[in-house]
Amino acid sequence: MDRESARKWLSTALDEARAGLAEGGIPIGAALYGADGSLLGRGHNRRVQHDDPSAHAETDAFRAAGRQRSYRGTTMVTTLSPCWYCAGLVRQFGISRVVVGEAETFHGAHGWLASHGVEVLVLDDPACTALMREFIDGRPDLWHEDIGDDG
Repeated sequence: MDRESARKWLSTALDEARAGLAEGGIPIGAALYGADGSLLGRGHNRRVQHDDPSAHAETDAFRAAGRQRSYRGTTMVTTLSPCWYCAGLVRQFGISRVVVGEAETFHGAHGWLASHGVEVLVLDDPACTALMREFIDGRPDLWHEDIGDDG
């Protein structure tokens, strides 16, 4: 995965994260790209908006992509390191690559994905980190609820 494409695709996920924040939700965005580089689906965390604890950004993008015959060669791009739930989705459906905007504010399961043959690229994007830090500082209660931590 080349960094130039990864950064370009990350901008889609970051736009989604900002949309989620504007809706009063958690600012995590994702996008699923096809093997040919086409955008298959995009989404953001909608746990608050839909009152649905399973509505994570990666699952939202995955659902928006619709049914695919195969996920081989696809790339999930997410603003934040995926949690175990979303990492499971990547493994279950054989998504080949994951691009992570940042893993500083939440060190999710991207290492586990890499150890199981998924190509992982962590970009350490300052805009993703700043967005999450600001959110966590302003809404620690909602953040801890989202990650399943009683705080």
